[in-house]
Amino acid sequence: MKKRIVSLLCVIALLPMALGGCSQKKKSDSKEDGIKIYIGSSIFEESLDPIKGGLSYGYPFINNALLKVGSDSNYIGDLAKDWKVSDDALTYTFNLNEGIKFSDGSDFDAEDVVFTYETVHKNQADNEKVDLTYLESVKAIDENTVEFKLEKPYSPFLDTTAMLQIVPSDSYDSRKFDTEPIGTGAYKVVQYDSNQQIILSENDKYSGEKPDVSKVTIVNMEPDSAFAAAKAGDLDVVMVGTNYANEEISGMHLEKLETMDVRNISLPVRKVSEMKDSSGKTVTVGNNVTSDIAVRKALSIGLNRKEIIENSSNGIGLPAVNFTDNLIWANTDTYEDNQVEEAEKLLDEAGWKMSEETGIREKNGQKCAFELYSTAGDTDRYNLAVAVAENAKKLGIEITVKTATWDEITTLQNTSAILWGWGQYSPTVLSSLYKSDLFLSGGYDNVVGYDNVDVDAKIDEAISSNSQEKAVEAWKEVQKISDEDYTNLFIVNIQHCYFVSDNLDISLDTQIPHPHGHGTPVICNMADWKLK
Repeated sequence: MKKRIVSLLCVIALLPMALGGCSQKKKSDSKEDGIKIYIGSSIFEESLDPIKGGLSYGYPFINNALLKVGSDSNYIGDLAKDWKVSDDALTYTFNLNEGIKFSDGSDFDAEDVVFTYETVHKNQADNEKVDLTYLESVKAIDENTVEFKLEKPYSPFLDTTAMLQIVPSDSYDSRKFDTEPIGTGAYKVVQYDSNQQIILSENDKYSGEKPDVSKVTIVNMEPDSAFAAAKAGDLDVVMVGTNYANEEISGMHLEKLETMDVRNISLPVRKVSEMKDSSGKTVTVGNNVTSDIAVRKALSIGLNRKEIIENSSNGIGLPAVNFTDNLIWANTDTYEDNQVEEAEKLLDEAGWKMSEETGIREKNGQKCAFELYSTAGDTDRYNLAVAVAENAKKLGIEITVKTATWDEITTLQNTSAILWGWGQYSPTVLSSLYKSDLFLSGGYDNVVGYDNVDVDAKIDEAISSNSQEKAVEAWKEVQKISDEDYTNLFIVNIQHCYFVSDNLDISLDTQIPHPHGHGTPVICNMADWKLK
């Protein structure tokens, strides 16, 4: 009896030590438990169904596309092993990899590709991310060959084939695939708790190398709660804003990942006037301050971007004077900023005279002042907007920073400056920014009211080019011409920040430059992650 009591006392004495050790244990210490990650809320806000545009920007962990983006931002084969384009750029032929199965055990073949593309084409309104407007037909030549016919040359079609992931033709279910898609990727969804968590497990039918991390739980929570959970040892990866970048978490390290995610400020180029939008409604457009190119150029060359990034983002991010420079179609021309004297000279010559009383320039009774809107609830963007406004004071330009919801921004974007986030692999984003006939067409296209016939012609040339090389050159010309008009004030190419467990390797070598959308992009290469 005494022996049993002594043994029991020993167990009780050891319990605090055991529990103390568990409280500090990272999830990634156990391969059976897998990992738990927080990558923001966007993955819970959208359908996972590829037919509806789910995970279309380079996240092939559940479903795969014909092509994918490589670590150098060029396209490489995924479900397709190779492809060719006809001389007239109207026919695209893809030869498919063989021996691939979906997670339900069914074989992948050309009919699945045909089904996926035809379904999206018929229901284009359900998928805003993949544009199949120019698709004339798609057919299976045989089990492993697919042929696409376009109505006319459309150079961004390759971008489309890297975005649209393939679903099985025999088992596709529109409702079920919102949360439990069946795919060919390294993982499959085994549990989806709405707005709470998505649990992924290894797809045992996957044809590629078996992932080292066999289970991944993606959790949804508020950013502050996620950071606290990471500090408590409950997360292996946590997305954070730059305001957390100087914090420390025991057992974790900070990764700052390359992106093509740029922050820019749209500056309306028209004077205040009334116009009719695409629905025939009369709306007010333009801004009497930003419509002066001298103001736009003075801001572009006069601001100190490095200082702005230091003051707003803990120095995290790269100064940007154009859209991006890590894509093949990017215009990498640059210019020196912080040219305060040159900016002041521009403003003086344009008639904007400094008021000694207010420190704000004026012209014909008009103050050199305008409002800049940032999205409500986005601390990083607001801090950046405030830093820009503070930096502009030295030029005698007054910028008043305000916040607004996206619904409110749609009513303000044609008359006020807006802080935007852009970034995608397809150059069609340049059409959205600069094509004149998109002004007042709805959405967020050409909000500044830009109208340049040379730019329009180059956009048309790029889209209709019969070779990628010609298209790339035309897209670069679009940027070179539009850059001279300073319609957008580019500030920073942001870096996406994540605290990562020291026990986890997220394979930096196979990470692709992240598109716009902090959070989800980090899992682009999840099949390559390793537990140490």
